[in-house]
Amino acid sequence: MVVTGAIIHGDKNRFLDFNDEEHPIALQLGGSNPAELAECSKIAERWGYDEVNLNCGCPSDRVQNNMIGAVLMKHTQTVADCLKAMQDATGIAVTIKHRIGVDDQDGFNSLVDFVGTLAETGTKTFIVHARKAWLQGLSPKENREIPPLDYDAVYRLKALYPHLEIILNGGLTTTAQCSDVIKAGADGVMVGREAYSNPYVLVDVDNTFYPSSQYPSNQNQSNQSLPSRKEIFEQYVSYCEHQLTKGVKLHHLSKHVLGLFSGQPGGRLFRRYMSENVHKPNASIDTLWQAYECVENSNRAATG
Repeated sequence: MVVTGAIIHGDKNRFLDFNDEEHPIALQLGGSNPAELAECSKIAERWGYDEVNLNCGCPSDRVQNNMIGAVLMKHTQTVADCLKAMQDATGIAVTIKHRIGVDDQDGFNSLVDFVGTLAETGTKTFIVHARKAWLQGLSPKENREIPPLDYDAVYRLKALYPHLEIILNGGLTTTAQCSDVIKAGADGVMVGREAYSNPYVLVDVDNTFYPSSQYPSNQNQSNQSLPSRKEIFEQYVSYCEHQLTKGVKLHHLSKHVLGLFSGQPGGRLFRRYMSENVHKPNASIDTLWQAYECVENSNRAATG
């Protein structure tokens, strides 16, 4: 999520640049001012984004105080005004991500009213984190784990609004679980924390869900030819080399692959080496390869 003020007044290149390989790509915005959200939506379209998404799910105190995130579920008309302004400003898709409720809202009925009102703006895609958000008493981390998941609420929502695209988020850790959720009635899934902490979980997503995709990475690929963790790491090192020439800091790049070898021999040593060394003044591409040596050494020890 990027707040509107950062885009309007900040370094646009820093917040908005991406690589062509990332398409289709969405920009998630945080804000509650319709005019500012409209302006950022226009900027997103000019920058080449395929979608702009309004965040109504983040529970942190900082965003609450600025009327951003989950607190907006208590202000349905404000959200409707924001979505309408965003749609009027751009030709790309405008979507929303939200919770199934906030604090002591009266459960499913409030969710139905919220989605129904927003659908009247022309919004078609709703990404639903299947947990309530408790804005007082729970930290953002606890809000991702403690409120119980209620997938049934999402399935019921889809049944009531069959013409809308309802995407389920929350607690998904395997492609098998994702398949089950789609079979149960959701139009799609969003995987967040698991994809970040264990990115290799995504290795068979293309084969499972997009076998005939138009995207080049999915062509001529079978379950027998999935890339290994090492191959993915090598590709990411090449990406890092390019990004370093553009002035991107190594520690900003390396944190995205800390979990690539999760559950593998040397995975913890890899993560520790990266965490301890990429911030050093002399850190370079060699630092990444030195971290990978932790994996290689552990594999040799395990087999020899």
